[in-house]
Amino acid sequence: MSRVRTALAFLRNTWRGLTSMRTALVLLFLLAMAALPGALIPQRSLNPGEVDKYFKDYPKVAPILDKLGVFEVFSSVWFASIYVLLFISLIGCLLPRCLEYYRQLRGRPVRTPRNLERMPHHATATVDGTPDEVLATANRKLRGWRKDERTDDEGRRSISAERGYLREAGNLVFHFALVALLIGLAGGKLYSYEGQVIVMADGSEFCNSGTYNYDSFRAGLNVDGTRLSPFCLRVNDLNVKYQHTGQPAGFQADVDYQSGQDLASGDWQQHDLQVNHPLRTAGDRVYLTGEGYAPTFTVTWPDGQKRTSTVQWQPMDTTTKLSQGATKFDQPGVTDEKQRRETQMAVTGLFAPTAGYDGKVLGSRFPDLLDPAAAVDVLRGDLGLDSGRGQSIFGVDQKMVESGRLQRVARENLRVGQELRLADGTKVHFDGVERWANLQVSHDPSQQYVLIAAIAVIFGLTASLSIKRRRIWVRVASHPEAEQDGSARTVVEVGGLARTDQAGYGEEFTRLAKDLLGTDGSDAEPSGSESVRGRKS
Repeated sequence: MSRVRTALAFLRNTWRGLTSMRTALVLLFLLAMAALPGALIPQRSLNPGEVDKYFKDYPKVAPILDKLGVFEVFSSVWFASIYVLLFISLIGCLLPRCLEYYRQLRGRPVRTPRNLERMPHHATATVDGTPDEVLATANRKLRGWRKDERTDDEGRRSISAERGYLREAGNLVFHFALVALLIGLAGGKLYSYEGQVIVMADGSEFCNSGTYNYDSFRAGLNVDGTRLSPFCLRVNDLNVKYQHTGQPAGFQADVDYQSGQDLASGDWQQHDLQVNHPLRTAGDRVYLTGEGYAPTFTVTWPDGQKRTSTVQWQPMDTTTKLSQGATKFDQPGVTDEKQRRETQMAVTGLFAPTAGYDGKVLGSRFPDLLDPAAAVDVLRGDLGLDSGRGQSIFGVDQKMVESGRLQRVARENLRVGQELRLADGTKVHFDGVERWANLQVSHDPSQQYVLIAAIAVIFGLTASLSIKRRRIWVRVASHPEAEQDGSARTVVEVGGLARTDQAGYGEEFTRLAKDLLGTDGSDAEPSGSESVRGRKS
C-alpha cells in the first residue's frame, strides 16, 4: 500500500506541476525556441536542395544536426512532445480557472470591510436625506455594477459593488483560443496538402485528380492523395511586365477553371490569376508563384520523320531569366530496345530571352522576350531513361556522359528560326519559345478555424489587458445629531479597491465619490488614503 500511495502522490504532484501556469509559460517559451531552427536552418519538406547544400558546406556539423532532427523540426518527436505537453498544460490550467470564474459569477460581492479608511481610496461626507434615500440613490448611480446590500452587526447598511469580471473572461478566451489555435495548426498538418506544378501558358490544362499530376507534392499525415479536391485549370496566356531595371512590375495569368457542377457540364469559368491573389475553388487555393520559358525544338531525322517538343527550362538567374534545361527525344519508328537507347537525343544548354554575348558565351541582358537565343549542345546515345534512376527534367544523367554512352555531337548558338545539321543529316530546328506558369495548389481545411482562433486571441488579450477589476463600497448611517434635532441627515462612507493594476482607478473613484456624496471635492483632505469631507446643503 505504501508503494501505491507513493506512486499516487508522485502522479498527483506531477499533474499539479504540469498544469501550473508557470509550467505552461515555460513550455510556450520552449516551443518558440524549438521553432527557431525551423526558421533559420533549411527544412527537407520545404527545400531539399538547400539541405543538400548545407551538407556540402558543413560536412561535420550537418550529420549531427540530422540525427537531432534539425532538418525536420516540425515533424520531429521532441517538437511534438513539447507541443502535446503545452496542450495538456493549458487544458489543465484552464479547467480549474473556469470553475473558479463560475463560482465568482454565482457568488455575492465580498462584504464591506469594517474599517473603510484603510482602503487605498476613501471618502466620507454628511448628506441630507435618510439612509434609505441615500442607498436608493447609490443603487441608481452604480448601475452596471454587480451589487449586494447588507447590514452589519452594528446596524449600519452598506452596498458592496464590483466591476470588471470581463477581465477574467477575456483571459480565459485568450487561453482557450490559444488551445484552439494549436488544435487548428495540428489539424492542418494532418489533413492539408500542397503541390507545385508547371503549366504551359498555351491553353494547357491541369486537373487536381491525383498526385501524379504534380511536379512536387507534400501531403499531410492523413492524406494519401486519393481524395484530392476535384477541379481543373487551363492556362490560356501569361502577361508579364518588367521595369527598365529588369524587375517584374507584375504578371498575371489568364486562366479558366472548372469545379463542382462545371465538371459535369463542361463549362469553364474565367479568372485573372495574379500574384498574392489566389484562385479559391473546391476548398483549395491556387497561387501563381513564378514563370519562365520553354524553348520549342523540332528534330528531323534523315528519313524525314519529325518530332517536336516544348519543355520548360529552369531559370538560373531570376533577374535576367537566363535558363538552362534539356529537351529529350526518341527516334520514331525504332522498335529494337537496344537501338532505341543508342539513338536517343537531347538538346541541352542555355536559353536567353534577350541575348547578350561575352565573347562567344551566351548571356541574357533582360528578362523579357526581346531577342531570344539558345546556346545548345546536342547529345546522342543512351539518356538513361530506362535505368530505373530518377533524373531531373532540366538535365541529363552525367553518369551516362562520363561512361561514354552519351556523347556530344554538336554545339552551336541558335536564334529563333535557325537550325543546325548533324553529320548524318539530322536537323535540329529552334522553332520558338512558350511561357510557363508555376502554380501552387494549397489545401488546408483548418485555415478558417485558425483565423477565428487568432482573432479570438487578439480580442481576449485586449480585454484582459484593458479591463480593470475593481470594487467599491458605500456604507450609510444616521448622523448622531439627526436623532437630537429630528433632521434627516446621513453619514456616507465610500471605499474603493482595484484588484489588479490601480492605474486610472483613482480618477474613476474620485468621480464616483463626488457623484455619490454630492460634493465638489474642494475640501478634500489627502492623508495617505484619499479623503473627502463635506455636507450637502
